[in-house]
Amino acid sequence: MIPMRAGAIAIALVAAAVTAHAHDGPPFPILSDHAAGPYVISIWTDPDTTDDGSPGGQFWVRLHVAGKGAVIPDGTRVMVGIRPAGPPGEERTTAAAPVRGDATNQFAALTMDHEGRFAVRVAIDGPLGAAVVDTAVDATYNVRPSRSMLALYLAPFLLVGLLWGRLLWRRRRI
Repeated sequence: MIPMRAGAIAIALVAAAVTAHAHDGPPFPILSDHAAGPYVISIWTDPDTTDDGSPGGQFWVRLHVAGKGAVIPDGTRVMVGIRPAGPPGEERTTAAAPVRGDATNQFAALTMDHEGRFAVRVAIDGPLGAAVVDTAVDATYNVRPSRSMLALYLAPFLLVGLLWGRLLWRRRRI
């Protein structure tokens, strides 16, 4: 009787879970060492789709000057924009901020409200000049299984646990 209650409680907890968080992995490059204007640009991203409107699409823009020995001036501004690549959709843009005050490494986060391909545009403007690069990325949920799949994967373990508990309960009674 007790193992059946424990199993029922475990199933109820899985079914009532609001969200299941999973590890979403490290950022990856979508553009590497691309020359545009006076800059050499690399874009790294962690393109997570969110349901709650939080900015899960994260972008890191690495800037270098094409010539050796030159540095990125502090007044350099980076704008990151995304829009759905399929049917025409609303473009979202935001200004990237220097990471720890370093103009060569800038960060921006945008809301990606659905899975699928997004066009990414990075516009750079500064004392050295302007540049624009276009690329694309596939946004996905952060490897989060649905509740029904989680219950399906958990069911064999619960069944073995229930059978083992039942066996222990019977041995105790003898």
